[in-house]
Amino acid sequence: MPKNNRCGKAAVILDSDFVKIRKQIKTDRYKLLWDLAWYTGERWGALIQLKVSDVYYKNGKPKDVLIFPAIIRKHRPDGTADTVEIAVHENLKESLLPFEPGEQEWLFPSRCGTKPVTWRNAYDVLKRATEKAGMGTKGISTHTTRRSLVNRLRKNGVDKAVIRKITGHRDNKGLDPYLEVDIDEVRAAIATL
Repeated sequence: MPKNNRCGKAAVILDSDFVKIRKQIKTDRYKLLWDLAWYTGERWGALIQLKVSDVYYKNGKPKDVLIFPAIIRKHRPDGTADTVEIAVHENLKESLLPFEPGEQEWLFPSRCGTKPVTWRNAYDVLKRATEKAGMGTKGISTHTTRRSLVNRLRKNGVDKAVIRKITGHRDNKGLDPYLEVDIDEVRAAIATL
């Protein structure tokens, strides 16, 4: 999807946009992928590589903390990556509880089931849902959920150090490009003068 007039950055969306897009996703498995992306802010490349055991205990109960091992996360130019632990939001837990992953290794298996679904397949599902929701030209991509989480946390007053812990950024230099100031924040700032 084009990132129209976004200088190469994915759009930041609101909760209402999240709901509109979610309603257009047909399968429970991809709805869960969308929910995981929205409530963890993890990159889709890591999300599609999650194993059932990364998200659920052997008894089928969802874990309270999701661990994204460094091996599945995006690596820095020096070849390193960090393992990230993210607490499960109550809304995400509500999505995880009724979901039945089955006996497969991967939470998001390909059709053959021996490997995870491809990023391209996941992207295509998002693209179709976004277009059906009437938001096809808004600049929404798989990175939208990550940028939106960062900005929701910032607006809620969460310290940058905590946001970096969630996203896996080592410093503000990596985090700052995710931050977006909207016109309402500019208006509020001007109003303080």
